[in-house]
Amino acid sequence: MSLPYALVRLTPKVLHVLAANAPSFSAAFKDRRGPTELRFGVGDVVTVTIFEAAAGGLFIPAEAGVRPGNFITLPPQEVDSRGNISVPYAGPVRAAGHTPTQVQDAIVEILKKRAIEPQVVVSFTDQRASSISVLGDVVGGIRYPATASGERVLDAITRAGLHAPGFETWVMLERNGKREIVPFGALVYEPANNVYVRPHDTIFLYKEPQTFLAFGASGRQGQIPFEAWRISLAEAAAKAGGVVDTQGDPASIFLYRGETRQVLQQLGIDCSKFLGPVIPVIYEINLRDPAGYFLASQFEMRNKDVIYIANAQSVDVSKFLNYLRLIIATANDPVNSYLTVVTLKNAMNGGAAAIVNAPLPLAPAAGP
Repeated sequence: MSLPYALVRLTPKVLHVLAANAPSFSAAFKDRRGPTELRFGVGDVVTVTIFEAAAGGLFIPAEAGVRPGNFITLPPQEVDSRGNISVPYAGPVRAAGHTPTQVQDAIVEILKKRAIEPQVVVSFTDQRASSISVLGDVVGGIRYPATASGERVLDAITRAGLHAPGFETWVMLERNGKREIVPFGALVYEPANNVYVRPHDTIFLYKEPQTFLAFGASGRQGQIPFEAWRISLAEAAAKAGGVVDTQGDPASIFLYRGETRQVLQQLGIDCSKFLGPVIPVIYEINLRDPAGYFLASQFEMRNKDVIYIANAQSVDVSKFLNYLRLIIATANDPVNSYLTVVTLKNAMNGGAAAIVNAPLPLAPAAGP
């Protein structure tokens, strides 16, 4: 049983749909807001400082009036597994999921009936829960706390110490269980992909050459590297040596790849006969039509794509005629060999006269 596939002719609509669904951080992660307030999480180490307006209150004894400030700093403490910190005379105070300002206000609200005009400052001592991880075989690897000022993906990669970035470098961003992968060049040349990183994000960098396969009536066949972070179908065909004039059919150029079900549905393809999330697709391009060149120059290649250039019909006919010629020549060879042997024997028995009077061998059949 043959594998079912979808045949799609390349049109401007197809280009539009593919561009809208191309892998990108800006499309995968819709939250494009700037820096957000940092919030405490389980494991963060927190310091709480409590001020009172005068001595003799809940925390500042009367004899402390000679001190330069009426405050007390509690020992640093971790946000416990329940998400709380402990404050004397206030009990457990919820910290996980709240900003320092919210925790300060909560403590003041509890203590204001017992302390003298209390004011509270809550700060991170060791920020553990809201960290960002950057790792991979082309960076040193680092895990560092998120900052209130905010950082973008390139900032995070720079902090990790990227070694020799190039068009073979890929960047994966994972956030809340969702992943997206783009070439490193997409961050540099398409600024929309350089999104803000968020606490708990993981960035992974690795190297993998981008290549495509070329088969059929092309000047060069086999696995061919992109040698750039992005190339078009027209550029890929040129790298493969183009269409061989004496063999290829410019109207029958095909590109093979797997597309998601969502993309094919947007292209108007009936996906009911296909199984699985990825569907084999063959894109057909006609370079006899001048518009095909413009479409091919806008069609973006992907890693591991396959290009096939079909033979022209005249080439197939020529192959068939050559095959017939070979069969006829093969059939005539035994007859010619037999007559040659007979002629030689007669020459040996009858002399020169036998050679003159000998029948001529059959000539091979002439070509068309």
